[in-house]
Amino acid sequence: MERCKWCLDGGIVQKYHDEEWGNPLHDDGKHFEYLLMEAMQCGLNWTMMLKKREIFRQCFDGFDFRKIALYGDADVERILNTEGMIRSKRKIEAIINNAKCFLKVIDEWGSFDGYIWSFSDDQTFVYRKHQLGEGEAKNALSDRLSLDMKKRGFKYLGSVTVYSHLQACGIINDHEPGCFKYEKLLRESRVKYIED
Repeated sequence: MERCKWCLDGGIVQKYHDEEWGNPLHDDGKHFEYLLMEAMQCGLNWTMMLKKREIFRQCFDGFDFRKIALYGDADVERILNTEGMIRSKRKIEAIINNAKCFLKVIDEWGSFDGYIWSFSDDQTFVYRKHQLGEGEAKNALSDRLSLDMKKRGFKYLGSVTVYSHLQACGIINDHEPGCFKYEKLLRESRVKYIED
């Protein structure tokens, strides 16, 4: 079975690719989980985030953004002192801030999912140039979404990080054309092909 080249570790990364990455996501809790991990990743690598996922789950109440939005200084200290946790006070405070912003988006849109998918008109984008091997770390869509999220007060979610989220949650199908998930996800999605 052919897979994207980046995931061929035979372990945790391959499992994430096979079971999660690129699947159209419509669950606010899972969106927040990914955004939390992506914010924690800044300056680090995704494999480390996957390995620390259970520590994040333990530190952040199972990724419950409603509970996280109520965290105070004692929670920040508790998280910083958790064995195996990434000890970045700024990132932890950003996640608490992001939980508050996430709730405001839900108040306005009914769900974070409705908000984020509105940027693609509820379609999965397939960029022709990506399929031809011209990858990119960010694009006009991630720029637009990141700017809007920044205006809403989100932190540690620049265009590169947001682009990763768009790939992870299926708004952008960036599986390699030969990967077993590429065609499968095309069949399961409302697809828009982007030529430029």
